[in-house]
Amino acid sequence: MPLSVPYPRFTLADRLTQEQLAFFQEHGFLHFRGFIGTDTVAELLRASEQVQQRWLADEVKKVNGVPIKYGKDVDGAPIVQRFAFASHHSPTLHEFLQDPRFTALFPLLETSSGGRVGEDEKDGLVINHYVNVTGSEFSQMGWHTDSLRDVFYGKKIGPMLNVGVHLDGTPATNGGLRVLAGTHRQSLRDILFRKKYYKDVGPDPDEIVIETEPGDLTVHDGRMWHRVARSPLVGEASRRRVMYVPILAGKYEPKHDNSPTPFYLRFLHLVK
Repeated sequence: MPLSVPYPRFTLADRLTQEQLAFFQEHGFLHFRGFIGTDTVAELLRASEQVQQRWLADEVKKVNGVPIKYGKDVDGAPIVQRFAFASHHSPTLHEFLQDPRFTALFPLLETSSGGRVGEDEKDGLVINHYVNVTGSEFSQMGWHTDSLRDVFYGKKIGPMLNVGVHLDGTPATNGGLRVLAGTHRQSLRDILFRKKYYKDVGPDPDEIVIETEPGDLTVHDGRMWHRVARSPLVGEASRRRVMYVPILAGKYEPKHDNSPTPFYLRFLHLVK
């Protein structure tokens, strides 16, 4: 049955409701209003800016094998547009990931092995900073699933949630997250070939627009097709900052200083 629009927005407490569990099982995503307040949003933004200042000064190229994506801000100043493992470089960001409400999401993995916040795995805490200006290296992200990395390395697709904390409001008129509801239940063939990874950037007639306010939290299944649409606005009005952290189950696979760059990330420079 197609998902009706608008879809329901929820509130996240210390455990999920049956309605929330049922919605995720059918559609593959959840949207929670007001996960954090304006003071916490401001605190997280300050922390990310402090990390940015250090990385710019130290000319950091990679963290745990993951390339850092740099670009230009609205005033032409250099900025970090994709952070990786940001919480490893900020006590504030690390402490934020200890919020017990993240554990409330573990049942969505539908596994008997429990769950964990992947602060040390995949790309850790990622901060995406989208801005649509000349010199920006990150204004959109084409269609993709987060499960491709497992397939690429010949692994069975493991349970994974991608949890987004939205630090800016993003109405439909400013681009933002789009999802294809229900595609978390698709075949492996569709995971691989339904769209051209990152190259397909245009709208899909079945996509759902996720309109966020500062402090909202979104969760989607790693097998789901999703994209981040380019803002039609230019300059300051196009700014969108989102923190993403994986929630995982299964074998613990932490990254470290000597971790190799995953092959699929060698093409990160093509994502603009």
